[in-house]
Amino acid sequence: MGKDAVPRECSVADALQVVGERWTLLVIRELVYGVRRFDGIVRNTGAARDILTTRLRKLEDAGIVRREPYSSRPVRYEYRLTSKGWELSDVLSVLMKWGDRHLNPDDPPVRWIHTCGERLEPQVVCTHCGRPALEGGHPTGRGARTA
Repeated sequence: MGKDAVPRECSVADALQVVGERWTLLVIRELVYGVRRFDGIVRNTGAARDILTTRLRKLEDAGIVRREPYSSRPVRYEYRLTSKGWELSDVLSVLMKWGDRHLNPDDPPVRWIHTCGERLEPQVVCTHCGRPALEGGHPTGRGARTA
């Protein structure tokens, strides 16, 4: 980083300190899909066991996942998302939509069906007017400098 660099204050940067690593997001994906045991998460993410252990501890320390015992002899745990962790499912669904459109347009590897019976198409909208967030949004606040 250059001597004149002044990193922008930003909640995106702050969030990435917690979840901005590939294996971390893939762990969250697996928990959203209902895979809760360590071996299943290893299998479905491809993460090395030591890396996965470190990521799960970090997520637990951040209050995103919690460990719950499912066996007492030997003691074994499964992992569950907290309400804080479940909020990240919206982030993953929008990221998946982007990947489907730009990386797998002909054959998305996973499709989600909403309870209404139709394919889930996540969209970020303004809660006040209902318009898409990208229509007219602009940054304000202490981290919003443009130069």
